[in-house]
Amino acid sequence: MTPLPDPQPNPQVDKQQAWRALIALCVGLFMTLLDQSLVAVALPRIREDLDASLNQVVWVSAVYLLAFAVPLLVTGRLGDRFGQRSVYLVGMALFTAAALACAFAPTIEWLIALRAVQGLGGSLLNPQPLSIITRIFPRARRGTAMGVWSAVASSAGLFGPVIGGVLVGTVGWRWVFAFYVPLGLVSLVLVARFVPRLPRSVGHIDLLSVVVSLIAVLGVVVALQQGPEFDWVWWIWAALATGLLAFVVFIRRQLHVGAGALVPPGLFRHRNFRLGIIAVSTLGFAVYSVNLPIMLYLQTGAGLSAASAGLMLVPMGVLSVILAPFAGRLTDRLAPGLLSKVGFGSLIVAMVLFGTFMHAGVPVGWFLLPVLLLGAANALAWSPNSAITMRDLPTSLAGAGSGVYNTSRQVGAVLGAAALGAVMQMGEGVTGFGAAMGNAMLVPVALLVVGLLAVSRFQADAPR
Repeated sequence: MTPLPDPQPNPQVDKQQAWRALIALCVGLFMTLLDQSLVAVALPRIREDLDASLNQVVWVSAVYLLAFAVPLLVTGRLGDRFGQRSVYLVGMALFTAAALACAFAPTIEWLIALRAVQGLGGSLLNPQPLSIITRIFPRARRGTAMGVWSAVASSAGLFGPVIGGVLVGTVGWRWVFAFYVPLGLVSLVLVARFVPRLPRSVGHIDLLSVVVSLIAVLGVVVALQQGPEFDWVWWIWAALATGLLAFVVFIRRQLHVGAGALVPPGLFRHRNFRLGIIAVSTLGFAVYSVNLPIMLYLQTGAGLSAASAGLMLVPMGVLSVILAPFAGRLTDRLAPGLLSKVGFGSLIVAMVLFGTFMHAGVPVGWFLLPVLLLGAANALAWSPNSAITMRDLPTSLAGAGSGVYNTSRQVGAVLGAAALGAVMQMGEGVTGFGAAMGNAMLVPVALLVVGLLAVSRFQADAPR
């Protein structure tokens, strides 16, 4: 099938301007994805300097994640309503201002509150690049653009611990937040200059849908994120039940609200979008959660220092950054799903190797094999999946599609962290430490098989 005509075709943007716009947008993408690994390094010093409890310092990270993940469905659609460029600029201004305020936070309570504001800024800007890429690059070059986008996303996790360690060790934890300010200002200038104003594609958004979606995502994310921390007490189950009930109400509302729907049902009439959402959920589940058992095993099980364990993972990030643009370019030329199948298959093999090596207690040098395989698999899975999922959506659905895509990834990540955390905690008291970590590495395999089946059904030029 050929794609259906877009009732609001994308404006003509010349190749040079499109690439300048992408580079400008990637600065903000890098900042928001850098945050977790960057700030995590500073948490011990923050606790000491602000005389914070362990629970309080955990919330410095947790509240950012909540404020970032919960509104993504809404913020993606806001780009359709008010223009992706405008929403991005507002989000970046909020993120940067909050980061500057965090650098001067006098107490842990102030820092937690400001981190929530920073997370909201990140949530406003994060879905917009994917929407803008879909609108300013012709279909034949979107895979290449998504490859660059994926490479930047991969590099954030690689550089976060390094930058954070240097800043905390030399000038103090407050400079971790001050570090964002010049980057934010640069991003604001570049986006204002190079990203074109795109036509707005939706006239209004149903307010009730917004409220119900926030309750749904908040209930599910809070329950999954805080459940292990609070030993799944009654209010955690109540939050989960509320979130799931709100989700049912939300779906019914979307089916009947018409043009103002937050998630238009028409999105899911696009076959590759449906399949890509399933796939990215499994990717989020697997990839965002496995660094913890890997790092715990390398340090506690294999006896490496924190610095040495971190260096063991550097080849993974470097290989992913190098290969992602090439994977994106090949996505434009090869049959849909071909690279994705290789990527998902490689992820499964890498997880099995990690689990097997941890159970067997093999010499630490052998871990470089799954580390390198995981780096290559990341590039071959993320970049093609983003391109194939989004490239055939019409302009009117770009923002909503980006919001759903990013929300699916984040909810998958929260699910993965909860599942792997539970397996590690239960296993450590029953089996040896290495076996507990190895079992955790095998948990994502079943989900990745589902992702593999989904991407195997991608079709060429088949938006429905």
